[in-house]
Amino acid sequence: MKKDFSLAWISSKQRRKQRKYRANAPLHLKRKFVSANLAKNLREKHHKRSVPIRKGDSVEIMRGTYKGKSGKVDEVDIKNNRIFVKGVDFIKKDGSKVRFPLSPSNLQITSLVADDNRRFGMSEGKSKKGEEKKKESKKDSSEKYETVKSESDTSKTSTKGKSKASSNKKSSLTKKAKSNGKKTRKAKSGSETKKKGSKSKSGKTKTKKDSTKNSEASD
Repeated sequence: MKKDFSLAWISSKQRRKQRKYRANAPLHLKRKFVSANLAKNLREKHHKRSVPIRKGDSVEIMRGTYKGKSGKVDEVDIKNNRIFVKGVDFIKKDGSKVRFPLSPSNLQITSLVADDNRRFGMSEGKSKKGEEKKKESKKDSSEKYETVKSESDTSKTSTKGKSKASSNKKSSLTKKAKSNGKKTRKAKSGSETKKKGSKSKSGKTKTKKDSTKNSEASD
């Protein structure tokens, strides 16, 4: 552990590193250590579970020797992670009173400082903007889906029309080929019959010639 501070210490199993993380953390991280949980009505109002405590907030002590007491926050010691509340004092043996340091984990915020507009204004504005962006993105995605769906439907219909046209063309071509085949067959059969007829005629003429020759010989 040569470094003065490392973010990896908080995820370590070693207790010494976790303690060193809390002890050597910078002030912007130590401010988060001073946060306490909100009361139920404040949670519903601000949509947050815990908030860093500030001077002027009213707080109720939930655990410890001063359990049940409540008061306004007098001071917030971010460096030592301690909170001081008005009316919560420790009486010494000589009778003098000293402010008792409280841990923020033992407190619950009952009311917040009303003058501080930036405390929840920016965060609520960001959350509203985030919700609006989410709604817009959902609308855009739904519109894109609808456009894609319509395009797919049109492409399907066009492909169907093309397939029907191609099938019609194919059927017409096959019909034409069949009709051409029938015509060629008829033509072939006609030519064959003509040839047969010519052969038969030539045979008849030959037989007539032979018969005349035979008759002449007998004479």
